[in-house]
Amino acid sequence: MAAYQAFRRLVEKFIYYTAAAGMILVIPLMFLTTGDVIGRSFFNKPIAGTFELSEYMLAVIILFSAAYTQQVKGHVSVDFLTARFGQKTQGYLRVLTTGLSLVIVAVIFWQGVRLGLEETAVTDQLRIPKAPFKIVVGFCGLLLVLQFLFDLIDAWGNRKGQKAWTL
Repeated sequence: MAAYQAFRRLVEKFIYYTAAAGMILVIPLMFLTTGDVIGRSFFNKPIAGTFELSEYMLAVIILFSAAYTQQVKGHVSVDFLTARFGQKTQGYLRVLTTGLSLVIVAVIFWQGVRLGLEETAVTDQLRIPKAPFKIVVGFCGLLLVLQFLFDLIDAWGNRKGQKAWTL
């Protein structure tokens, strides 16, 4: 019980800091894009590799924020159909959708790590290795898997409108 709660707090705090790191990357992305636009428009000298760097920074920002968005229930959900069901049915559907999401993200985690370890290519212009970014997909997938696992435990405990179930 206490070990689960401590592990959950640790993981959720790590997810929070990962999202904060992703948010911090927005600042250099903004400066890079602004500098590229100014250089291209006024001096006819764009910054080399801006597209590649922007691509990777955006990927990291999004991936680092996915688990946190799930943690705070910030993902879009449509419940116009399920809202008409009873509390018990809604609970079981929540368990089902959370479980399916967990399985899908687990595959993303597994494939991200596998492909990242096999990757040997580099980007065209700046010659940045692609492997670390594919491994980041797996790492962030793991964080999202853990968050979905926590949510599945919560959904299982709340499936009949009961108080949250804890280990």
